[in-house]
Amino acid sequence: MTQVSVELPTPDDAMEFGRVLGRLLRAGDLVLLAGPLGAGKTTMTRGIADGMGVSGRVSSPTFVLARVHPAREAGVPLVHVDAYRLGGDLAQLDDLDLDTELERAALVVEWGEGVAERLVEDDYLVVRLDRRPDDVRVVELEPHGAWVARVSEARLAG
Repeated sequence: MTQVSVELPTPDDAMEFGRVLGRLLRAGDLVLLAGPLGAGKTTMTRGIADGMGVSGRVSSPTFVLARVHPAREAGVPLVHVDAYRLGGDLAQLDDLDLDTELERAALVVEWGEGVAERLVEDDYLVVRLDRRPDDVRVVELEPHGAWVARVSEARLAG
């Protein structure tokens, strides 16, 4: 497994990184966003959504748990999930029927590490975000399965 680390000095840099990642996503992809409150998970998701070209305002789905952003034209829909309130409860995750959504959409799950990986066999990407005291975001990509080659080919490290 190859880890990639990138510094993102501004929120605009985080949005652009998300756009690049979003352009890579296709139906069946699972991206897990990990990091403390305020690290930029939702900002990253906004960039991903923009890169995918999906419809709808992207905001944290903390209280609704999941939002579907339809694809424009022939694109792929985005399902944005916030697993924070699930507290690792796998039964609640199953109730969201996300494995069915994965057949036709890309899935981005905030707070999903350690829970949502089971939705796919081996191919998923963990994006760890941290916010330093100087407000620079540090992103670490942890690709699994086919994502190892995809991250390398996309040159996400700059």
